[in-house]
Amino acid sequence: MTQSHIMTAYDEELRFLSRRIAEMGGMAEQMAADAVRALVNADAALAQRVISDDAILDAAEREITDKAILTIARRQPVANDLREIMGSIRIASDLERVGDLGKNTAKRVIAVQQSGVPRALARGMEHLSELALAQLKDVLDVYTTRSAEKAQSIRDRDEEIDAMYTSLFRELLTYMMEDPRNITSCTHLLFCAKNIERIGDHATNIAETIYYMTTGTQPDGERPKDDNTATMTVQG
Repeated sequence: MTQSHIMTAYDEELRFLSRRIAEMGGMAEQMAADAVRALVNADAALAQRVISDDAILDAAEREITDKAILTIARRQPVANDLREIMGSIRIASDLERVGDLGKNTAKRVIAVQQSGVPRALARGMEHLSELALAQLKDVLDVYTTRSAEKAQSIRDRDEEIDAMYTSLFRELLTYMMEDPRNITSCTHLLFCAKNIERIGDHATNIAETIYYMTTGTQPDGERPKDDNTATMTVQG
């Protein structure tokens, strides 16, 4: 095989990883959005579809990881190409976790369905979901453009999601204190809210990976956080 054929095959392997990451990202994004929609609308059929789709996302992650490892073994890449391939493995892992978080949210739909989601809490869930999914969509766009500046900007936005999560957490605790009959459903919603907040965290992880893939360095400074739920008390 000539050198040009080897390089063409190598380029195709790198394009395959990029293409599969983009496809996986779109599916993870859809699963997360559908899980919240199923929760708010008490849609058990949609929730079951999200749960079923998780196996497809898991298979995609394994395919990307296997392809990346094989490419490293065969091509022995260095510098930019090695960061590209290792970044693919890390991003695929984060997207697989986004799918898991969507699945875990969907699994709670039936439990919450029996008592329903109060409209005020549904709006809070939807708003938190909009922030997290916007973060995920934007970072997947940055994966295409490889803009280190935009990746840094997305990383710095994570505290907005944390602040919204903290506000929703406080509201859920208040509902539980006002009426013990709300405790079961609100407990499920607390887990769902945390799942959504974690989607934002994985989007931020992806932003950091893209920054490293592009620059060869880690982003400066600590990741901004505004999640105060660990030390929160509710006033009666």
